Amino acid sequence: MPIWAYRISPVLLALVMMLAIETVAMIGLFITRRFLLPRLHFHDGVNDAISGTVQAIGVFYGITVGLIAAGVWNTSTNAADLVSKEAAAIGALYRDVTGYPSPQKEILQTKLRDYTIFTIERAWPAQNEGRLLEGGTEILDQFHMQLYSFEPVGANQTALHSEALTAFNKVSEYRSLRIDAVSSGLSPIMWTVIWVGAGISIGVAYLYKLEDPKLHAILVSLMAGFLAVVLFMIVINDRPFFGADSVSPAPYQLILKRLILHGADY
Repeated sequence: MPIWAYRISPVLLALVMMLAIETVAMIGLFITRRFLLPRLHFHDGVNDAISGTVQAIGVFYGITVGLIAAGVWNTSTNAADLVSKEAAAIGALYRDVTGYPSPQKEILQTKLRDYTIFTIERAWPAQNEGRLLEGGTEILDQFHMQLYSFEPVGANQTALHSEALTAFNKVSEYRSLRIDAVSSGLSPIMWTVIWVGAGISIGVAYLYKLEDPKLHAILVSLMAGFLAVVLFMIVINDRPFFGADSVSPAPYQLILKRLILHGADY
């Protein structure tokens, strides 16, 4: 899909897709009825044959698009889960480093606060535009070096340090998965299959032998409208971190506001 399709509001995108698909479908119907149908020889029962073809194509195309729609919906849901898990891991790690002695505690807390603020204020706007920033990696690398330089003394510090290392690994893991999800999306081949299949599904309906052009237009319009709705759902869920309707950074904001800045639990 074009980049602009992800940047406009979902309502406007739905209207644009509906209008564009309906317009193309009506133009195709007009051309077919004007130039192609008069050249074909129809006989009794031809509409039954066309109906069977429409049903067969509709079943196979419906299964294909349904599987794709389920896949992109799952991708969008998983993206939201990754955000919540990374934010929760940041909160757990922040609580762990609070138990470190000074000045180690203050340094680690500062790095974690900087990373959270960077994610909210800089990384998220860049993700919405399809870009990835490296600043978060640098902050986590500094946090990693500081954390691993600490030498625990006694059983309590050893247990605390072990928990902090585990929490840090979870933050790194969820961050890596989130970054991978930013660039995820349907391939150009899949989009080609979707659009070509939509064109074939509507095009077969042009061949119905209907004397009333208004009835034919209504039939094709309903098919085109339904396809527009399904395709809109695929587009809106295809790139969960990109565009106007992207996944929200609210979980990070909650961690930053309630735990990191004010010291309350969340």
